[in-house]
Amino acid sequence: MKILVVLAVILFILAVHQLLKVIEFARELRKTKEWEPTDSENDLMGKLMLLFGVVFLFMFFYQINRWYDKSLPPAASEHGKAIDDLLFWNLILISFVFVVVNALLFYFAYKYRGNKNRKAIYYSDNSKLEMLWTIIPASALAFIITFGLKYWNEITAPSEEKNPVVVELYAKQFDWTARYPGKDGKLGSTDYRHIEGSNPVGLDTTDKTGYDDLLVKNEFHIPVGKEVVFYFRSRDVIHSAFMPHFRAQMNCVPGMVTTFKFKPTKTTKEMRQDPYVQNLMKQINERRAKEGKEPVEFDYLLLCNKICGASHYNMQMKIVVETEQEFNEWLRQQKSFKTLANK
Repeated sequence: MKILVVLAVILFILAVHQLLKVIEFARELRKTKEWEPTDSENDLMGKLMLLFGVVFLFMFFYQINRWYDKSLPPAASEHGKAIDDLLFWNLILISFVFVVVNALLFYFAYKYRGNKNRKAIYYSDNSKLEMLWTIIPASALAFIITFGLKYWNEITAPSEEKNPVVVELYAKQFDWTARYPGKDGKLGSTDYRHIEGSNPVGLDTTDKTGYDDLLVKNEFHIPVGKEVVFYFRSRDVIHSAFMPHFRAQMNCVPGMVTTFKFKPTKTTKEMRQDPYVQNLMKQINERRAKEGKEPVEFDYLLLCNKICGASHYNMQMKIVVETEQEFNEWLRQQKSFKTLANK
């Protein structure tokens, strides 16, 4: 039995060897080399490339249409409208270039597919073309950057209002503390050496200016239609205060104070009544229902947009935008640092 198996294996090896010799002989009889594509193969590849390009561009527009209603609601701040407009025209410009360039790439791959009767032309350089595709993109980028810097300078410049609302946002792993000036309208000085349980933001206890400062956790309030000046600090690592609905973001850097300002244009109640927001929240709650979770209402949020550690994903704070009267009433109910420290 073993001898038969050995013979069968030997015969199989001989058969394969003879088959390979036949294949090698057939290759030698062919007029063209096997690694050289034929015109028919090039023609097929060119048509498939053109088909792929059509499907590729179709999917580009399909994805825009498919996910358009999942994007952020319209900006809820004055400068946010300008930023949205700038981003919109950026996307229009980029999308136009993307579609044109890719359409040409796929078309040229088809038009200039391999053909034995066609010979490539050596083209060393063309100064006019190089100037053209250098100057046009540079001009477009200069236009975009100019407007970007203009808006950035406006939102980081000192406030021109007489009595803007002042809020300090203090970041640490992994939560936020908001601080408002008291009746004197001034924020007290800080010193990290004073940080302790009853003094989480490091208020300098030798500076009486800070005794009436108001410390707020969980959520903070701001009035609609009034400019809000934010100051940002961090205790430990670099965080990034991100308020997406207001198109506002600023890094919180240990050892320094950064600033940003904006004017809210919609209260939380008004935003909840916006049809786009209602449709967005409907989709969110439908998904939550499938996961067995309770429905939620729309809220403005302060998030951390820097990966600052293990609980970065959960570092957020609710923002309530309300009328100035409601804001002042809420502010009167908050307790001062001195009151909290004496508890």
